[in-house]
Amino acid sequence: MTTTPAFALTPDIIDLVTGALDAGAALLLAAVDRQGRPVLSYRGSTAVYSQDQLCLWVRNAEGGTIDAITHNPNVAIMYRSAAVPMLQFAGRARIVDDAAERDRAFALAHERERRSDPERKGRAVVIDLDFVGGVTGFDESGPKLVRLARG
Repeated sequence: MTTTPAFALTPDIIDLVTGALDAGAALLLAAVDRQGRPVLSYRGSTAVYSQDQLCLWVRNAEGGTIDAITHNPNVAIMYRSAAVPMLQFAGRARIVDDAAERDRAFALAHERERRSDPERKGRAVVIDLDFVGGVTGFDESGPKLVRLARG
């Protein structure tokens, strides 16, 4: 059974995420640990997994990010560059152990990230997006606003 996403990432947003590391704009992930404290980490492995999902490869399988997601799946990701003032993603993260999903998340990660974990000791995370919003730039009519929301 195929489900239709509540929204679809635009080609511009897909290009931003895909080219983030090369553009020097690694995405910043925010999670919350089991004590309710924020856990922030730059994620160069962030990639577009589907029309309404992102994924990332977390090289440290025992680190704070994996532990935080295990206890609270709510996460946010921020993109910012010289050209893009702010683009925020929010959703529910899940650690995936299915071999096909895991392989896909690893393959979608930036080559530099894959080279940093040649033995694939890390964990794959898929984020089901609930919201994407922000300002992706400016044109003659002003700011280019984005607002995508599930439901």
